Amino acid sequence: MINKKSIWFLTLFSLILVLSVYYITMPSELLISTNGNYTKEEEPTTNVTESTVLVALRVEAEEELLKEMENLQLILNGDGTIEEKNKAFDKMKELNMNKGEEEKLENKIKEVYNLESFVKIRNGQIEVVVKKEENDSTLANNIMRTIQELYEEEKYITVKFVK
Repeated sequence: MINKKSIWFLTLFSLILVLSVYYITMPSELLISTNGNYTKEEEPTTNVTESTVLVALRVEAEEELLKEMENLQLILNGDGTIEEKNKAFDKMKELNMNKGEEEKLENKIKEVYNLESFVKIRNGQIEVVVKKEENDSTLANNIMRTIQELYEEEKYITVKFVK
């Protein structure tokens, strides 16, 4: 019978093996060009674009969601009570529904206002981050109204602008 330790060992071993093969088969010119051209006078520069902020927020939210889903999956697969398993299942269902709602709201903002955005729903509160140069309170109010129209009960909605 395969236990959890064996599965973790095989998973990590496979990951190490794949990374090792990738490193060995990587062209040596790539390694030399990335390590050899750096001098003290040439400071590396990073340009943060507007979409980079939204992508970072999406990645962070996705990692948080995956971690929470893994924890809930462990409860479902573990030796917990039926009540604990039901709560974990309901929480997973809620997380999936929130993810769908977030995507729907992002598409609605894109469709109505032609703006890139990131939406996070947490504890019934909706947080919207919009990619726009300047803060515009009228636009923020319009976005809040557009989102609120989709719900029967009143929601706590915040809008933040990033450059």
